[in-house]
Amino acid sequence: MLDARNLRGLAHPLRLKLLGLLREAGPATATSLAARLGESSGATSYHLRQLAEYGFIRDSAVPSTGRERWWEAAHQYTYFESPESADETTRLLGTEYLRAVARADAARTESWVDALETLPPAWRDVGTVSDYRLRLTPETAAALVDELSDLAERYRDQVSAAAGTSAATVSLQFQVLPVVEDEATTSEVSNE
Repeated sequence: MLDARNLRGLAHPLRLKLLGLLREAGPATATSLAARLGESSGATSYHLRQLAEYGFIRDSAVPSTGRERWWEAAHQYTYFESPESADETTRLLGTEYLRAVARADAARTESWVDALETLPPAWRDVGTVSDYRLRLTPETAAALVDELSDLAERYRDQVSAAAGTSAATVSLQFQVLPVVEDEATTSEVSNE
């Protein structure tokens, strides 16, 4: 769980990308991550050390050879909940973290759209960018998020069972956000 101290560790967009790659692709070196992201190995090395300092990554069990240092993610996922009692710095850092996550999600979606013509038909036909407009209370919205999270976890647990088949890594993105243009939501949110 992110807090005021470790939010600083994710304060750079490259760090989010590095952490994401280590979670998705497994252990890697600064050099291999730099090649995948089109960055310098010096920049990736610096940001990997910052991620390690804040506890997001650690040395991997993959044996290092020579000067290569292997890194791995320390946790499967990261989440941020801004308590009402959070100080201004925590709230601002949390907002910046969420902006970086939103940019990464948008980039992932655009990358999929750009690749549509080159995807095999079986994968082209199952991808979706859907938008459902629902009228919910804060309590039912929270229940929806919990149900979607539980469903995603059930599928995450099936990853090893899918090995050796036509399985591929899939990015599940969902957002449950109040529509700020909705006059009732805006007035309700601003009155709280």
